Order: sequence, then C-alpha cells, then structure tokens
Amino acid sequence: MLATDSPKRVFPGLAAFHERIAPFGYPLMRIAAGAIIMPHAFPKLFGSFAPVLAKNVLAPLGFLDFPDPLFWAYFLGVLELVGGGLLVLGLLTRVAALGLAIETAIITYFVAMPKGWFYASPGGGAEFPAILTLLYLGILLAGPGRCALDRLVAKRWSIGIL
Repeated sequence: MLATDSPKRVFPGLAAFHERIAPFGYPLMRIAAGAIIMPHAFPKLFGSFAPVLAKNVLAPLGFLDFPDPLFWAYFLGVLELVGGGLLVLGLLTRVAALGLAIETAIITYFVAMPKGWFYASPGGGAEFPAILTLLYLGILLAGPGRCALDRLVAKRWSIGIL
C-alpha cells in the first residue's frame, strides 16, 4: 500500500478516535512487557524459590560456566524486578529490554523448548517465553517511545535516547 493510499475503514466515524489513541499502543505494550515479568521476581527475592531455581534449573545449565547458581538466581530476580520496573517507567529502556531479552531467550531455548512448544504442555512449553523474547527484542529495537522517562531525561540534559 502506498503512503498516499488511505485505508478503507469499516467504521469511518471512528477514524478520528483511532488516530488519537494510536500513539499510545506502543507505550501500552512496553508497560505490559515490564509489568508481566515483575511478579516472577518475588518468589526468587522474597520467597524460597531462588535455591530451587539454582539447584534444578541453573546448576544443570553448567555448560554456561555460571560459578554460583544461587547468585544467578537472585540476579535474575533483581533483573526481573528492576528491569521490569524500568520498562514500565520507560527509563533505561533499551538496557532493560536487552537484559530481559537475553534472560527470556535462554529460558526459551534451554528450559522451555525441551518441553515442547505449547505453553499448555506438561511443565510449560516455549510459547510464552518465546513471545516475551520477541517483545523485548522489539522494545530493544524501537526504544522507549512515548510516555517514557527516557524522553524527559534526554530532553532535560540534551542527550540522545539510549
């Protein structure tokens, strides 16, 4: 479709409304992507899940040469809580998205794929972590967008957005 072509709308009376709300679609996705990962941090940081994660998931991934699986379990909790919060706020957006993309890519490939694709598979499949990986990669590529503190910081100090 050419840029000069205007799409035919099913409900033409809603065109002005759609044009007003369209710029908020991406910030909504960025905020949801941050908010969805944050609850995964609480059992690691404030519950008893970190030792279980270290023993049953991270230690068997020893080929990655992680020296202390318990440290990395807590690190993942901090990444999920802080990184998710940064995405919600739109602050250091690309840095947070990169960290979360790496985490979810590792989860997708090494933890979830052996269980199958569909998330309804016993033990959970790769479907959910894969879509999160793609979402975080999209945020990494697109940057903070509207409604982000990165934009305010960049404007205040006349710097480019990370």
